[in-house]
Amino acid sequence: MANEVLYENALGVARITINRPERRNAMSFGVMQGLRDAMARARDEDAVRVVVLTGAGEKAFCAGADLGGGEGGGGGIADGAASAHDGRGLLADLFRDMWHLGKPIIARVRGYALAGGFGLACACDLIVASDDAVFGTPEINVGLWPYMITVPLLRSMPPKTALDLMMTGRRVSAEEGARIGFVQRVVPVADLDATVDSLAGELASKSPIIMRWGRDAFYRVLEMDADAALSYLQGMLTITSQTEDAAEGVAAFAEKRPPQWKGR
Repeated sequence: MANEVLYENALGVARITINRPERRNAMSFGVMQGLRDAMARARDEDAVRVVVLTGAGEKAFCAGADLGGGEGGGGGIADGAASAHDGRGLLADLFRDMWHLGKPIIARVRGYALAGGFGLACACDLIVASDDAVFGTPEINVGLWPYMITVPLLRSMPPKTALDLMMTGRRVSAEEGARIGFVQRVVPVADLDATVDSLAGELASKSPIIMRWGRDAFYRVLEMDADAALSYLQGMLTITSQTEDAAEGVAAFAEKRPPQWKGR
């Protein structure tokens, strides 16, 4: 559908909204493709410094795959096993798009973030959740397993904690999510938008090239052994120190003024 995913850009922040509140923003194939298109747009627009990903309405960030519609990761046999398998690959491609975006992504979470929606939130760099947010992987309760979101969960919490959630299917409050470590901010509902806007503005104020290189390095070293990671990071430090933005940052600090980033 044409308006399943909304996109707007203001003041360097691209806001991407899953717009299916009547389905608790469940992910259809159309939603996943729409999210990929929106991420590509945010990547290509130089004016965009930060992305905020959220869901429409007050009940859910994203309640997972659209099982009722036979789409997105449950059964989905109506169109044949092969097409269902290929369709589920859209979620994997979306995660790759997000990790390779080169710009910070904030998940603004209110209400339910379940199953694939939980994985979608964890695939973002930071999660800001209202105190009524609920997270979980309920797939085991309907004879499924949250295969596709395993990687973002393992990048967001200790492995055995992720396994506990996957095996039990229990739901987790925003407060517990913060204790576990996958939620970075928990705020009252009334403060959610102001907190997200403040964080997005802070991230948008940083050097775009240093943010991109640093974020890329963070995710890359997650997959490396310690010795290889240290060698890679040493090289990145040398490259970063030679940029115009690094020189500008040092000069601005010494002169007690705001830096004027060039992005190079």
